[in-house]
Amino acid sequence: MIVKNVEKKEKSTVTFDVVIDAAAFEKAVNGAYLKNKSKIFVQGFRKGKAPRMVIEGMYGKDVFYDDAADDLAPEAFTFAAKQEDLRVVGTPAVKAVNVSEDKELTLSFLTAVWPEATLGQYKGLEAPKAKVEITDEQVDAEVEKTRRRNSRIVTVDRAAQQGDTAVIDYEGSVDGVPFDGGKDEGHNLVLGSGAFIPGFEDQVVGMSAGEERDLNVTFPEDYHEKSLAGKAAVFHVKCNEVKENQMPDLDDEFAKDVSEFDTLDEYKASIREKLTKAAEADAESAYQSALIEKAGDNMTADIPDAMIEDQLDSMVREYDRNLQMNGLNLELYLKYLGQDINSFRAQVRPTAERRAKTDVVLDKIAETEDIQVSDEEIEEEYKKLAEQYSMELEQVKASLAKEVLEGDIKTRKAAQLIFDTGVPTEPVAEEPAAEEPAAEESAPAKKRRTSKKADAEPAAEGEAESAPKKRAPRKTAKKAEPAETDGEPKAE
Repeated sequence: MIVKNVEKKEKSTVTFDVVIDAAAFEKAVNGAYLKNKSKIFVQGFRKGKAPRMVIEGMYGKDVFYDDAADDLAPEAFTFAAKQEDLRVVGTPAVKAVNVSEDKELTLSFLTAVWPEATLGQYKGLEAPKAKVEITDEQVDAEVEKTRRRNSRIVTVDRAAQQGDTAVIDYEGSVDGVPFDGGKDEGHNLVLGSGAFIPGFEDQVVGMSAGEERDLNVTFPEDYHEKSLAGKAAVFHVKCNEVKENQMPDLDDEFAKDVSEFDTLDEYKASIREKLTKAAEADAESAYQSALIEKAGDNMTADIPDAMIEDQLDSMVREYDRNLQMNGLNLELYLKYLGQDINSFRAQVRPTAERRAKTDVVLDKIAETEDIQVSDEEIEEEYKKLAEQYSMELEQVKASLAKEVLEGDIKTRKAAQLIFDTGVPTEPVAEEPAAEEPAAEESAPAKKRRTSKKADAEPAAEGEAESAPKKRAPRKTAKKAEPAETDGEPKAE
């Protein structure tokens, strides 16, 4: 094989040609014939028995060229990438296939490569770091959450109040005509929850078990069901039962029931300590993320789209995995939000771009600082991963190449260098963002609880990453050689 016409293009892409001699190409063409002949019917021959020259006579001498080129492309690409020391990212593409008169094959490739980077300042960077101050109100709020979790819902013989649960039957009508979706029986309505359209819950307040009322309400002008939008409606409601949420008394006995502490004061002190540690961890993570982002912004590099797409693919899998842990999947989640996978990818693309930039800047810092990783460090990391994922040590080593693990450790050390030299500053106060109304769902009297941020990323994924994460061992080993790619070259 001969590699020629190597050219660097914009967005960190490279094109090159690989010339394969006639003998190797002929062998591949014959292999393509042997592989495909059983699928080709030629009159006068049993299926799969037609000679190659007969098939080529019927369909042309180039009938097996494309299959032969597809078979040769992976090896040709790997050979060229190693020879030219290309650090390939993404999936390469075969841009052209040409066969000369003397039957030499030329494959023209296009591939993205790891971008060349020029570092800016990455030591002594300044970034805001929040001061952690846990208030009594925050502690009390956590205590109240625990009280609510340990509360009991009991039936009461009195009129319904805000915060109660009213068990109701209802049927709605407009101009005396019932409408689809406006009827339900035995519905548990938490008064004050805002689950129904404005005015409905307020009129249920004061009803007692067995009482019936007609509630007059008006559907919002922007109601999703256009036939009901802005219309006055009457809901006939029967209250079957009134329930209240009875919470335990806030005393030492409560503390004993919900914790290992004997007194309420001790329990509150433990909550304050827990909240403080969590807030400090969040503040440190946000600070570190800001430092890395600054280092990335100070760097000059032409990040290829393939790196960003790889990050997007990884994020899609990550979101789906996290949602599955909660009994959902990404497809259902996006359907619930009224999105599709393309809008989701566009939504999280800025984070994918930051991740790609982070990978590049940390890699370049590790190279510039000549960061080294000892065999002892690698062995210790293997042991930690084996313990973390409950795997045998040798199984982890077989699943995760040493070179890959070494790269991970180097980038973590590079990140730590940024953190160790960073300078925390006072955070700048931000104005609170205005809330957007929740979207409404199909049931005419109800509202759907959805994310109030139309632009925000789904809750399954954290926005910032303070440092490279430990890589989970894979089921199969992947050698970290520069010429390897995520897939075989594909024709465009």
